[in-house]
Amino acid sequence: MDALRKEILRILLYLNYLNEIVMQTKYGFTSMNIDEFEKWIASTKVARTVLRVQQHHTYNPNYSSFKGDNQFELQRAMKNYHVNKNGWADIGQHFSTFPDGSIVTGRSLETSPACIYGQNANSICMEHVGNFDKGGDEMTAAHRDTIIRMTAALCKKFGLAVNSNKIVYHHWYNLSTGERNNGTKNNKSCPGTNFFGGNKIEDCEKFFLPLINKQLGNSSSTLSTSTTTTSPDKLIKYVCVNSDTLNVRKKPDAKSDKVSDREAATLGAVLRVYKEKNGWYKISDSKEHWVNGKYCFDVKRATVKADTLNVRSGAGTKFPKVGSLKKGEEIFIEREVEGWCELTMDDKWVSKDYLTF
Repeated sequence: MDALRKEILRILLYLNYLNEIVMQTKYGFTSMNIDEFEKWIASTKVARTVLRVQQHHTYNPNYSSFKGDNQFELQRAMKNYHVNKNGWADIGQHFSTFPDGSIVTGRSLETSPACIYGQNANSICMEHVGNFDKGGDEMTAAHRDTIIRMTAALCKKFGLAVNSNKIVYHHWYNLSTGERNNGTKNNKSCPGTNFFGGNKIEDCEKFFLPLINKQLGNSSSTLSTSTTTTSPDKLIKYVCVNSDTLNVRKKPDAKSDKVSDREAATLGAVLRVYKEKNGWYKISDSKEHWVNGKYCFDVKRATVKADTLNVRSGAGTKFPKVGSLKKGEEIFIEREVEGWCELTMDDKWVSKDYLTF
C-alpha cells in the first residue's frame, strides 16, 4: 500500500505541475513563454548527448511576417519549406523564438537538427524569427530576454560550458563543406551582423556570452562543472545508437513496458550509460530507463587540443583533407586504427595525437 500511495502522490504532483504550465499545441507544435520553457526543459528527459547550441536567425520570415498570434502558422510554413523544398524529414530546428518572446517547438529533441551542413550531430538548433543583419529588424526587449534565458536554460540542462565552442553561430561555418572557418569564406551572415552586437566570435564572446553567464549567475567565462545535470563520476561510458529507433524501457527486458516520459532514441544518437545488466544499458542516472545494448556500439568522447586539427577522408596523412576542427571542440570517436580515430557515424578521420580523451 505504501508503494501505491507513493505512486498516486507522484501522479498527482505531476498533474499539478502540468496544470501550472499553460501551453498550447497546434499542427504538432507546442507554444510557450520563457517561464514555461524553463520549467519544461528542466523536466524533459533527453537521451541524446548534446554538446552545443546553435544560434540562427530566419531572415525570412522576419518581424514584418509576425502578426502577434500567428506563431503556429509561421512554424508550419517553415516546416513545409524544409520538408517539401529541401527534402528534409522534418522542420530543421528544435525551437523557434518570436518577437513577443514566445517559443514554439520544432523537431524532436532526440533527433539532430538540419541547420548547419556537416555540423548537426549532438546539437540543439534555435531559430530566431527576424532579420538581425544591420539595417534589418530591431530586436524587441522581450525577444532579447527569451534568447538569453533560453540559451542559459539549455546550457544548464545539458551541462554546457559558456564559450564559443558550445554556443555557436551559423556564420562560423563554410556553407559548402561545413568546416568551421570563423566566417572567413563562403559563410552566411546568420544569426545576423547585428545579433547582440555582431556575428563574429569576438562579438559573441564580448556581448552575448557575458549575458548568458549573468543569467546563470556565473562570474567566469566557463560554466562550472558543479552546475551540470549529471555527475560525470556516474558515467560508465558512451554508446551510439545504430538502429532507426531504439525504445527506452522500464526494465532491462524486451518484454518490459516502454517509458512514457521520454521518446525513443534515434539513429546516431550518443547515449550516456550509467549501468549495464544482461546486455542492457541504463541511460538515466535518476530513473530506471533502459535500452537494448545490441542496438548500440561504444564510442569515446574527445576534445581537440591542437589549434587546428585536420580532418581527412581516411586513416593517414596520405588521404585528402576534408575539413578541420578548432581547439576545444568536442567529438565522439567510433574506432581507432594505427593512431587515427574515426568520427562517429562519419567516414572521416583525425590523428589521435591531437586529442584528449
